[in-house]
Amino acid sequence: MSNFSNFTHFTLSAYMDLGLFRYLVFLLLLVLYVLTMSANLLLIMTIALNRTTLHGPMYIFLCSLFVNELYGSTALFPFLLLQILEDFHTIPAPFCFLQIFCIFSYGHIEFLTLAIMSYDRYLAICFPLQYRSNMSHSKVFTLIALTWLLLFLVIFILISLSAPLRLCGNLIDKVYCDNYSVVKLACFDTTVNNIYGLIQLFLITVLPSSLIVFTYIRIFQVCFRGSKRTRQKALSTCTPHLASLLNFSFGVSFEIIQSRFDMSFVPNVIRIFLSLYFLTAQPLFNPVLYGLKMSKIRSLCTKMLLEKNCS
Repeated sequence: MSNFSNFTHFTLSAYMDLGLFRYLVFLLLLVLYVLTMSANLLLIMTIALNRTTLHGPMYIFLCSLFVNELYGSTALFPFLLLQILEDFHTIPAPFCFLQIFCIFSYGHIEFLTLAIMSYDRYLAICFPLQYRSNMSHSKVFTLIALTWLLLFLVIFILISLSAPLRLCGNLIDKVYCDNYSVVKLACFDTTVNNIYGLIQLFLITVLPSSLIVFTYIRIFQVCFRGSKRTRQKALSTCTPHLASLLNFSFGVSFEIIQSRFDMSFVPNVIRIFLSLYFLTAQPLFNPVLYGLKMSKIRSLCTKMLLEKNCS
């Protein structure tokens, strides 16, 4: 009898036996999910209902970013909450690959959108007179559509290469499904998967990272050469984006490190927290950050909430 098979389910082994504390963890995560959904929906509604005021390209990119936060949170939280309450932490194979698709596409869309937003800030600060023509609404919507469609296609191909693999086991040492963890379980050669992974890494990580570095070098050059007022205005518009980018990169870096290297010496609680950071912190961090730092959004949100309470 062969020692490999196509398993109908996977076991997520990183869950701990929390006992009665699982109800407290469940409640905390449920509150976090509700806050995340509410904050992102509020900002999407604010931008959509105030298109005459919030009509610039930056606000359209923000709206796309907030929609992606809703998408990523929904891909993780409902299943995570269900697993916390269950005693058996298994997941059907089709649902596992669906979760991989959603979480991977969320992460890549997030990073590529942030890269495009850095280019948008570069054009606005370095070429203010040509900004409207260089970043028209049609170009903005084209960039957003291409980002989502391209990354859905890239991740679909990734899943198509991983799903048919014959596996030697079905144990995933995480609290959610991860493509790299599935590929590591394969009994046969995964050269094609590895080559495609490297191509994907170059196209969706290295190139956008290079764009971000280039744009911020040019932005900082303009800041140091310009007047104090120019420097303050440029930094005020870039600070939320840069903070969001650093927060997301921080979370993803920890996830990559612990997926690729042996982290058994790190306590399980910390490993779980770090693996979930970019999926739980970023979707709440962005709307709070942009809602507080951008005066137009903050004032319109406050106005909408006050009008709702009065009515």
